[in-house]
Amino acid sequence: MPGRTVRKRNRSNIVGVVAIAACASLALTACGSTKDTGGSAAAGGGGGDGKVGVILPLLTSPFWQSYNDYVPKMAKSEGVDALKTVNSNSDPSQQITDINNQLNQGVKGLVVAPLDSAAIEAGLDQADRKGVPVVAVDVAPDKGKVAMVVRADNVAYGTKACDYLGAHVTSGKVVQIMGDLASVNGRDRSEAFRSCVKKKYPKLKVLEIPAKWESDTAASKLDTLLNANPDIKGIYMQAGGVYLAPTLQTLKSKHLLRTAGQKGHIVIVSNDGIPQEFDAIRKGQIDATVSQPADAYAKYGMYYIKAAMAGKTFKPGPTDHDSTIVKLPSGILEDQLPAPLVTKKNVDDPKLWGNTVK
Repeated sequence: MPGRTVRKRNRSNIVGVVAIAACASLALTACGSTKDTGGSAAAGGGGGDGKVGVILPLLTSPFWQSYNDYVPKMAKSEGVDALKTVNSNSDPSQQITDINNQLNQGVKGLVVAPLDSAAIEAGLDQADRKGVPVVAVDVAPDKGKVAMVVRADNVAYGTKACDYLGAHVTSGKVVQIMGDLASVNGRDRSEAFRSCVKKKYPKLKVLEIPAKWESDTAASKLDTLLNANPDIKGIYMQAGGVYLAPTLQTLKSKHLLRTAGQKGHIVIVSNDGIPQEFDAIRKGQIDATVSQPADAYAKYGMYYIKAAMAGKTFKPGPTDHDSTIVKLPSGILEDQLPAPLVTKKNVDDPKLWGNTVK
């Protein structure tokens, strides 16, 4: 969607009345409540100046296509000199190569969306050795140094999907089409959904499809599962950007795609918040999705890398943009951005980023 215009943030360390006045005068800044502790410029950071490399995990998903479109807009609004994005094309090894290539080009900061929470450590170590700060977007690394993780609460994704299905399917079989379990996102969503069903909705039986964020894998395994279990009553798709189209096509081919309200309708909950999911909700093909904030990922990825390049640090606690910074078990800080559940009741909300992109 068109990026929200944001005035350039005040980065000074002035305290007292001047700081308060400056914070009050700037829209959508991270003053005060974001616990910005200030600090000297990082090595090579140039007080927040310098080229920033932006590395994408893939571009085959409408979600990442939208994020890619937001990056230059948000970089401009945040005053960040971002290079053209680089696509790692779903290959964790290529992503490490991409990081090294960006470092060899002399970037002073990196914004990376990791494909593999463990494998990304090698790239983070390379950046750390060169004194280049890194902000991770969407996926938290298991290890390695990052200035901030910009991400939504993925445990909440699985829990929200579980509660929605549990409220609309009283008993029977439900399927969760999982993401890549090498990613903390896939693990968080899968375990949260599984645990929630076990604890709160014991009459539901969960069947699982490990699909690795791959549309072909999801379609093939769902087809096989439906052959053996034609009485499926609900589906949780962990990534609508890659699973929506193949799931609907598979259901249609088996004459199981019935709109909400019709007898035999399979209740479907998704994650992403892309326009295609919203259209599917309006048509009654799926029932809900969790809107993952592609616009805010780009915005705060740029905000935090600029702060890191200037040597600024943050502490756990509430922010002034309706999120909370938490410390992960690894010791890394994560800004958990809001990700609302979208249903037929609020699908037309103009504030949802999925309603503002073509």
